[in-house]
Amino acid sequence: MNILRTFALIRKEFLHIIRDPRTLAVMFIIPIVELMFMGYAATTNIEHLRTAVLDGDKTAASRELAEAYRASSYFDIVYYVESEQELGRLVDGGQVRAGLIIPTGYSEGIAAGNQVQVAFVIDGSDPSVANTVFAASQSVGQAQTMRILERTMGIDPDNMPGVQVRPRVWYNPEMKSANFMIPGIMGLILYFMTCLFTAMSIVREREQGTIEQLIVTPIKPLELIIAKVAPYVFVAFFDVLEVLAIGVFWFGVPVRGSLGLLLGLSALFLVTSLGIGIFISSVANTQQEAMLLAFLTMFLSIFLGGFFFPIEAMPGWLQAITYIIPLRYLLVIIRGIILKGVGLQILYQQVVAIVIFGVAIMLLASSRFRKRLE
Repeated sequence: MNILRTFALIRKEFLHIIRDPRTLAVMFIIPIVELMFMGYAATTNIEHLRTAVLDGDKTAASRELAEAYRASSYFDIVYYVESEQELGRLVDGGQVRAGLIIPTGYSEGIAAGNQVQVAFVIDGSDPSVANTVFAASQSVGQAQTMRILERTMGIDPDNMPGVQVRPRVWYNPEMKSANFMIPGIMGLILYFMTCLFTAMSIVREREQGTIEQLIVTPIKPLELIIAKVAPYVFVAFFDVLEVLAIGVFWFGVPVRGSLGLLLGLSALFLVTSLGIGIFISSVANTQQEAMLLAFLTMFLSIFLGGFFFPIEAMPGWLQAITYIIPLRYLLVIIRGIILKGVGLQILYQQVVAIVIFGVAIMLLASSRFRKRLE
């Protein structure tokens, strides 16, 4: 391999990137936009849910119960209704996502020491929201029950017999969605940027007819591959550091592990993503085809790699398919290093899987690419 010739090709590729403002915008601005949307919008923290109250009792005790729900960070009481039909219309129209129904005689039942049933209506059209609201509604109700027992019967809840569970959340005590999403975005950018632009840059040469001109020169296939992928490796690492910096200084994501180990294992993963990009370029005949294939692999990675949805919640047959998704292993590595501060002694299984994927995909892609050139 001729070093000077390879560097000349790398310089040519950098110049092509710099002279294309649309490509520059996609490479450096889109990751920031994606990060902001994911950091703020893609959250599982349900707070200030629009809620209606049907108070059939209209007493101090019923108002106290409604105020307990309002005082929590989960519910904002925006409507007081007079009938279940009115409540139903608000839920159907999307004006509220939940409704508290306090029956007539609530205060009398509480004063008599009886167990009073209170209904809490939840819009279940979005199960992820409904599950959180279901748990929150029970939690607020139980807390109000403890206050009533303490006030009316003089019972100290802390000294009651039974099992007292005190949860402790490790690694993300505030349970912020951004702490989970932003490391995932780093892995997605690292994969998608290198895969997409590597594939498109090679296919572009074929579309423009310049790859035939390169073939008749002394340039070897290995030199051409290195020249094509090197600029996008640089861009991918720049984007990852950019997202990491914004995540740490803007969203407050903690980095508990080794930054050097994170970058080293990310570089190891690039062998896989670059191999996929080269393989796509050997299959696609146009840039549009390359883009569609790259997006297809990205969607599979998002939905089956654990980016949004936990793999453990998937059906067994689908969990088996996730083992052939390389991003699955990278996300475990990035989140493990950033959030948990773990090292190679914990992540060795994921590292071995990435090495196997990288070697297999790169050999397959290089072989097919060489045959395509020939």
